[in-house]
Amino acid sequence: MTQQNIATPAHIEYVLRMGDNALILGQRLAEWCGHAPVLEEDMALTNTALDLIGQARLLLTHAGKLEGRGRDEDQLAFLRTEREYRNVTLTELPNGDFGRTVVRNFLFAAFQVQLYQRLATSSDTELAAIAAKSLKEALYHMRHAGEWVLRLGDGTEVSHAKAQAALDELWPYTAEFFAPNPTDEAAAAAGIGPAWGSLEAAWESQVVPLLHEATLTVPARTPFKSYGKFGRHSEHMGHLLATMQYMQRTYPGASW
Repeated sequence: MTQQNIATPAHIEYVLRMGDNALILGQRLAEWCGHAPVLEEDMALTNTALDLIGQARLLLTHAGKLEGRGRDEDQLAFLRTEREYRNVTLTELPNGDFGRTVVRNFLFAAFQVQLYQRLATSSDTELAAIAAKSLKEALYHMRHAGEWVLRLGDGTEVSHAKAQAALDELWPYTAEFFAPNPTDEAAAAAGIGPAWGSLEAAWESQVVPLLHEATLTVPARTPFKSYGKFGRHSEHMGHLLATMQYMQRTYPGASW
């Protein structure tokens, strides 16, 4: 496949969406540095954030090359407006308490695992290589968060209540992972990657048994919809970007 065929708008947005997911959740998790309940988890959450930022660097660099406009990872990360980011809304929501954070991490990491596994056969060989490297990290993130979901869900009355409240709040946002859209359809038709909607059954088969083991009740699907991957974000995204982009916006092109 030629570079011209690869770099379609759908291809670029598909890669950009993955990079933005990793970037924004990495930024959120970095907020835990120095604030986790125990030192070991402070290090674990910070390392998860670093893994995600590393994935974002690879994906945004690749998106920049496909785009052909001379933008590198830093320009894509720091110099876009809110509407230009394509991350799912779940990744930008505030961390909340520790239980809410690990529930969110589990739901998202399980999705990444399914996506990265399917990207092994991508017609975009660079994307396939990035996915292969990132899959190892996503598997660890899912296992780490899943262990905590089990401890909290099947723990004390208080920890169970907090884990259930987190799941009730966050579960509706996972529907956005699988919402059909033209980018997915075009990327799947070109062999670039799976339509995200095709991952839902496998994701649920991985997520739901552990939630049940944690004695948590899986919420029913509702009509609620979020649209972050279309550039329509929650009120929290602007505040996150104000912090993340501060240095580049204040001192454009600064280096040290």
